[in-house]
Amino acid sequence: MLELFELKNKLLQTLNRQRQDHLWQTPPESVADLNQLITDLETQSPSPSPLDSPLLMGEWRLLYTTSRGILGLDRIPLTDLGQVYQAIRGDRVYNVAETKSLLGIEGIVAVAARYARSGDVRVQVTFQRSILGLRAIMGYQSVTAFVDSLEAKSRVLAIDLPIPARNGGEPQGWLEVTYLDETLRISRGNEGSIFVLVKD
Repeated sequence: MLELFELKNKLLQTLNRQRQDHLWQTPPESVADLNQLITDLETQSPSPSPLDSPLLMGEWRLLYTTSRGILGLDRIPLTDLGQVYQAIRGDRVYNVAETKSLLGIEGIVAVAARYARSGDVRVQVTFQRSILGLRAIMGYQSVTAFVDSLEAKSRVLAIDLPIPARNGGEPQGWLEVTYLDETLRISRGNEGSIFVLVKD
């Protein structure tokens, strides 16, 4: 098995090549190799209790996912999915996707949630609100500034809708942080989704 440094570099190089071809499409012949690289990295995670690590906090940029929910955004007619971020602040998490229509109109699709720890690597996630808007009208400049405004409970010029809780307010899913270092995070979700994120 490759050493941790080599594995990480190989994964990042593979994903960077893929994104040059198309942002969110993975050639079928590459999926098995990608999954193997991800699994090998997870076995060498330098953070055995990632939820205790301050490295978890901050803004992460998504490089790769198998999530149907996120990939579905790239199938909206006449719209391209741009960068996707996940910002973690305390027990709050914000998923922010930047979109752009063929007419040049830039938008935001965001979901805010809370999470509760249920182990060394797993959290239970409860989604709370979804936000849809146009970047120009919202004054969107960066994911950090946008999340700061949500944290400050500032009024957002966008469609801002609550997400109904399940019966009894039960969590709507779980997520495991299976690899974490200063610049790379790998997570797996309850629907079998894989997420590879980097901190720039």
